[in-house]
Amino acid sequence: MLVKRSHCIHSGSCICTNGHLSETVLVLVFKSLNWNPRTLCSVACVCKWFEDIAKRILWKEFCLSRAPKMVSDLLSGGSHGTIDGNWNALGKLMIYCSGCHDGNNICQSNSIAGHFVYRTRFSRTSGKSFLVQQCRTDTLYVTDPCEHLDQGEDGDVGLFRGIFKAFGKSKVRKMLIERQVELHPKESCPYCRTKVWSMVQANMISRSAYRRLGAYEDQIEYFVCLNGHLLGVCTLLPLSDSETASEEE
Repeated sequence: MLVKRSHCIHSGSCICTNGHLSETVLVLVFKSLNWNPRTLCSVACVCKWFEDIAKRILWKEFCLSRAPKMVSDLLSGGSHGTIDGNWNALGKLMIYCSGCHDGNNICQSNSIAGHFVYRTRFSRTSGKSFLVQQCRTDTLYVTDPCEHLDQGEDGDVGLFRGIFKAFGKSKVRKMLIERQVELHPKESCPYCRTKVWSMVQANMISRSAYRRLGAYEDQIEYFVCLNGHLLGVCTLLPLSDSETASEEE
């Protein structure tokens, strides 16, 4: 006697055999898990249906739970409740430091692997420091540098990331286009896989960014992608004796 298999009703190519829970139930389940990102990533890999609901709903709810004020502000610059890039890219930006590689001018001697971070603060006030004077009306959220101890003598490395509000309408994007800055031939955004502009090449790194990061003036580089994600690296200034003593207490 042949037994008829009950395939997933949402996708003909789905490996699931018993159908799926409703979207509402899934949202409640992940809410009870405090939107655990590792579990969310695992579930999104199950099949096309889970991947779709993760992109449309689960990652959006994750972002709202982690940074409600920032996400609400980002949404106010878009249309129809959308955001530049996509929700899983923003979720990854919130919890993942992408590292840097040997080809980078600052990470010359040692590559730094990407890694998850437990919690990150994004600051709109800090973002102003990264904008040249002509673009100060733009809104940019930036993290504090994620510090990595240097194995040589060049100084500790700081990695930072951020996101523009309504990047398509921003003065930064307009200036990049007006200056005919070419997209980087090799680098791409680790969060949404789009091409990036080098802000060093565009000569659009504000001097106030060095002070905000606590970095050497000639040792900072960052990129902005087509969706407005920012990723950067710098060499951090050494702590003074008083700052070192304060940390050890």
